[in-house]
Amino acid sequence: MTSAILLTIKIGLDPTLFEVVGLEVTWHGLFTALAVVAGVAAAAFLGRRVGFQEEAIYNVALALVIGGIIGARGLYIIENWSLFEDDLGDIFAINTGGISIYGALIGGTIGAWGYAYITRLPNIPKAADIAAIGAILGMATGRIGDIINGEHFAETTSLPWGVRYTNPDSPSLLAFGDPNLVQHPAVAYELLGDMAIFLLLLFIYARVTRSGVAFFSWVVLYGALRLGVSFLRLDDIVLLGLRTAQLISIASMAVALPAIIYLLRTPPQEEELSLADEEPLIGEEGAEGEPAEGL
Repeated sequence: MTSAILLTIKIGLDPTLFEVVGLEVTWHGLFTALAVVAGVAAAAFLGRRVGFQEEAIYNVALALVIGGIIGARGLYIIENWSLFEDDLGDIFAINTGGISIYGALIGGTIGAWGYAYITRLPNIPKAADIAAIGAILGMATGRIGDIINGEHFAETTSLPWGVRYTNPDSPSLLAFGDPNLVQHPAVAYELLGDMAIFLLLLFIYARVTRSGVAFFSWVVLYGALRLGVSFLRLDDIVLLGLRTAQLISIASMAVALPAIIYLLRTPPQEEELSLADEEPLIGEEGAEGEPAEGL
C-alpha cells in the first residue's frame, strides 16, 4: 500500500489558468497551442532539409491546423451530443477543452492533403511523411494539457501507480466525486506511446526511401496504441464492445497496412532528390513560371 501511495500522482491544479474578459484559458488550451508550435516546427525543419519552400511548408501546416481543429471539435461534438443539445453556444467553447484526437487527425489530414492537391504541391507523399512526424510530436505535447485537466476518464486501478485529481473544478473529480479515486494514467500511457512512435517514425523516415511509408506507419502505430489504451478509458461503447476511437483505429490500420505493403513492393515512378541535389526548392516556381520538379 505504501508503494501505491508513493507512486500515485496527485494533481490538484485548477484546469483554468486564468480568465480574460470572460474567456477562460485552460491548461488544455495552452498545451494545444504548444502542440501546434511543436508539430509545425518539427515539420518545417524536416521540410527545409529536403527542399520544400518555406511558404509552402507553412501554408500546408495552416491547412492542417485548421482542418484539425474543425475535425477535433466536430467529432467530439458528435460523440458527446448530449452535452451540447441544450446549449449550442458551447459548441464553440473549444478553449475549455473537449476535442477528439482522432477527429484532429482526420480533419488535419483532409485539410493538408486537400491544400496540397489543390495547389499541386510536388511529392505529396513526402510531405505527408514529414507532416506525420510533426503531428505525432504535437499530439504528445497536447496530451500534457489533457493529463493536467483530467478530462479523459479511465478505469480505476490497484496497480502501484496511478493518478488522482483533487481540484474541485477538475472534470474528473466532478464526474466521480471522489478525490481519493485512483485512475489508470491512460492519457500518460498515450503520451509515452506517442513519443515512442515519434522516434520510430524518425528511424523509418531516415532508413526507408519510399515516400509515404512513414505516413502510413504513423497511421498503423498510432492506431495500435489507441486501440490498446482505449480499453482503459471510460468512453462510451459503440459497437461490439468497442469505443469509437477503437473502431476508427481498426479501420485506419486496415487501410494503412496494405498501403505500406504496396509502397514497399512497388518502385516509385521517378527518382527522389537527395539532400545534395541542386534543384529549385519544392513549391517554388521555375524560371518559366512552371512548378519546380518534385522530390
